[in-house]
Amino acid sequence: MFKFFLQNSSEKKEKDEIKENLSIITQMNHEFTVSLDLTETLNNALEVITKKINAEASNVYLINQKKLECIASTNQSNLELMEIPLAQGVVTKAMKLGKCIRVGDVSKDTREIKEFYFELDSKTNFNTVSILCAPLLVRSECIGIIQCMNKKNENRLFEEEDRKLLEILSMPAALAIKNAKMADEMIEKNKTQKEIEIVGEIQKSLLTQDSDRIAHISGINIPAKIISGDFYNFSDLGNGLYGFGVADVSGKGIKSSLLMSKASSLYTYLSKNIFSPARILNLLNKEICETISRGMFVTMLVGIYDSNKNELCLSNAGHEPPLIYSKKKDFESFIISNPPLGVDEEINYKETVIPFKESSIYIFTDGITEIKNADGEMLGSEGLQTYIQKHNLNLINNRLKAIVDDIVQLEKIQKDDITMLVIDSI
Repeated sequence: MFKFFLQNSSEKKEKDEIKENLSIITQMNHEFTVSLDLTETLNNALEVITKKINAEASNVYLINQKKLECIASTNQSNLELMEIPLAQGVVTKAMKLGKCIRVGDVSKDTREIKEFYFELDSKTNFNTVSILCAPLLVRSECIGIIQCMNKKNENRLFEEEDRKLLEILSMPAALAIKNAKMADEMIEKNKTQKEIEIVGEIQKSLLTQDSDRIAHISGINIPAKIISGDFYNFSDLGNGLYGFGVADVSGKGIKSSLLMSKASSLYTYLSKNIFSPARILNLLNKEICETISRGMFVTMLVGIYDSNKNELCLSNAGHEPPLIYSKKKDFESFIISNPPLGVDEEINYKETVIPFKESSIYIFTDGITEIKNADGEMLGSEGLQTYIQKHNLNLINNRLKAIVDDIVQLEKIQKDDITMLVIDSI
C-alpha cells in the first residue's frame, strides 16, 4: 500500500511539473508573438528567463560566423557586442550535446570551463560562481546560447532543477529569437515587404526540415497562400522509436497562423518527453482550450512508430484518416477518431496500436482530398490512393512531391494548404 502511494505521488509530481512547464512555454509564446523586433524579443526573453531561474545575471550570445557575439545581457556590464571565439569548454559542450549544461562551482569545476570565463569576469567586474549554459536550438540548428550566472540564494549555486528549467525555457526563446532575426533580415532586404510574408517564412521554420530528414520518413507542406494553418513534425526518439504528428488549424489568416505556431511548439516539447500519443493530445487539448478563439479548432494525428515491434501507436483528434499501403498493394484506413483539439477540455483521447510491417503510412490534411477537378468532383481518399500507387516506387525523399505535383497539375487549382507525411516501415 505504501509503495502504491509513493508511485501515485511520483506520477502526480510529474504531471504537475509538465503542466507547469507547458504553462511557462505558453506564456513565453504569447509574450514573444507580440513583437518581431529582435532587440525587444531578446530583452523580453532575458527578462522572463532571469526571473524564472532567479539568476543574478543572464546573457544571450548569437553565433556570428565562428564567434559568439553577446547581443543582450542583464546585470552584467561591458558584455554587449563582445565577441568570444568558439572554443572548448562549457559553451561548446552545450552546443555539441544539444542540452543545457550546469557548472556547479566555477572555481572548482575547471574541467568544464576554460580560462576565458575568468577573463570575462575581469572585463565585466562580475564574480561568476555558478553557470547554466543552454544552446538556442531551432530544429537541429544552434543559433546561439543563453547563459545564467549565480543563483540568488545563500551559496549562489544552481541546482539540477534549474538546469532542467532553463533547458525548457530556451526552446520558445530560441524560436522567438530566430523569428525576430529572420524578420530583421527580410525587412533589411526589402523594406516594402509585408508582415504577412514574414509570418509565412517564419512558419516554414516550424516544420521538420531536410536537414533533419530520417531515411524512411518524409513530409511536405504547400501553403495555398503565403501563410499556412497546417504543420507536420517528426523525430527520432531513439531505441527504434520515431515520433510524428500532422495538424490542420481551422480557418485562415493571422489567427490561424498564431494558433498553428502555438500548437507546433507545444507538440515539439511534449513529443520529446512523452511517448504516448493519447497523452500528448490530452495535454495539447487542455492548453489550446484555454486560449483558443471561439469557433476555432485543430485537427491532429499523433503517432509513434516502434520499428522493433513493427507497430504503430496512433491517436486521432478529428483528423483525416491516414492510409496504410502494404507491399501487397492493399490499402487500409485508420478511421478511429475523436473530436478536434480546442472543442472540449474534458475529452479523453484514446490511442490504438496496429501492426506495421512491409507497409507505408500516408498522413495528410483535407487540402489534398478536397481538391476538385473541372467538373467539381473532389479527389477524395480513393482518388489519392490512385496517385500513391502510381508513385509508390519513387524514393521517399521525392515521392510526396511527385504525388502532389501530379494531382495539382491534373486537378483544379489548389484552394487550401496541402500537407502530407509518409513513413515507410524499416
